[in-house]
Amino acid sequence: MKQDTVTITDNSTGKSIECPVYRGTYGAPVVDIKRLGELGLFTYDSGYGATASCKSTITYLDGEKGELMFRGYPIEQLAEHSTFLEVSYLLIYGELPTPMQMNEFEAAIKHHSMVHEHLTRFYSGYRYDAHPMSMMVGVIGAMASYYHDMDIRCAEDRDITAKRIIAKMPNIASKCYKWGVGEAFVYPDNALGYVENFMNMMFAKPNEPYVFNPDAVKALDLIFILHADHEQNASTSTVRLAGSAGSNPYACIAAGIATLWGKAHGGANEAVIHMLNEIKDPANIPKFIARAKDKNDPFRLMGFGHRVYKNYDPRAKIIQEACHKVLESMGAAGHKPMFETAMELERIALNDEYFIERKLYPNVDFYSGIILSALGIPTRMFTVLFALARSAGWIAQWMEMMGDPEFRIGRPRQLYIGQAVRDYVPIEERKLR
Repeated sequence: MKQDTVTITDNSTGKSIECPVYRGTYGAPVVDIKRLGELGLFTYDSGYGATASCKSTITYLDGEKGELMFRGYPIEQLAEHSTFLEVSYLLIYGELPTPMQMNEFEAAIKHHSMVHEHLTRFYSGYRYDAHPMSMMVGVIGAMASYYHDMDIRCAEDRDITAKRIIAKMPNIASKCYKWGVGEAFVYPDNALGYVENFMNMMFAKPNEPYVFNPDAVKALDLIFILHADHEQNASTSTVRLAGSAGSNPYACIAAGIATLWGKAHGGANEAVIHMLNEIKDPANIPKFIARAKDKNDPFRLMGFGHRVYKNYDPRAKIIQEACHKVLESMGAAGHKPMFETAMELERIALNDEYFIERKLYPNVDFYSGIILSALGIPTRMFTVLFALARSAGWIAQWMEMMGDPEFRIGRPRQLYIGQAVRDYVPIEERKLR
């Protein structure tokens, strides 16, 4: 990386420091402000919107241009030509696999797809109506008790951990669903592909094999690819922060899942379906559009716009076509009013000047929520599937950090605005203020 410097001067003291400027492959230059403490100053950046917390080679996104790349490969190319397992390999190892490497990786994933039988008992500790994300947090965290003796400094141990995470997530996720509907758990079938195996564990019943729809399998694989990683978002930053303390990697992933559960993060596609159900009918859309434009109305159109993308979300462009294809092949039964509402809302938003001027385009959450609903996946499971896909990116980010000899435990600073120093007053002398 080419290095420059920026001079920072404290006008109150006249003292100055030289801060290195790092220029990456793409993106804005980054000022290294570690020496700022020499001036007795720290930076204030609420939400870390202008702070680079790490150096990474994994994912790059440009919000202004609407670009997303994994290891230098445009997401459009990966979506068209790759599979989720191949993308997982790419995220973890940095290069696309050769045929032999891919065969070995797939074999390793199948080998590690089972979970310890004792782990299945954890589900019985949850109420039948527990949110599946609460189960995911607990069960993934519990996996630390089965793999507590690994050495996070050992590259070989980190490698097998990555394979275990990717392999076991479909198994654990499907059990969250099965427990909620009161059906028997279905074990992994190594004769099936990764996505087919997950769908089989979700929907198959004893003596009732699951019949796969090719469009459904392809659409779900696409959703997994598009959600596999997304730079230093809230959940990924949480995984890195937990990992920086030397925590067990399964505990780090559980922390990421807990963060992803938030409605402002992974719960957005679930919120899309709730919104569509609230609108109910295409005829009601103008009323809700008017509410969305009213600054005094708390109603928001979910699935439109993005904090990072100031242009069209590139993932939305990719998934839009898959969404329409899935709806044509299997989406009408039982959900037709909701899907008609979604498509009409999409049409209006793409042609309404209010949305165009503000770049409030449909995002990936809008389309993925519709697809998952069409596939028969309950709304409460949406974020679970997001976690399943994002686990590939989380573990890749964790591995990259653990392999960096310069990484340190995360320790943000703060701007203290509380009380100044004051003396303790005995309770009998205190008065109401």
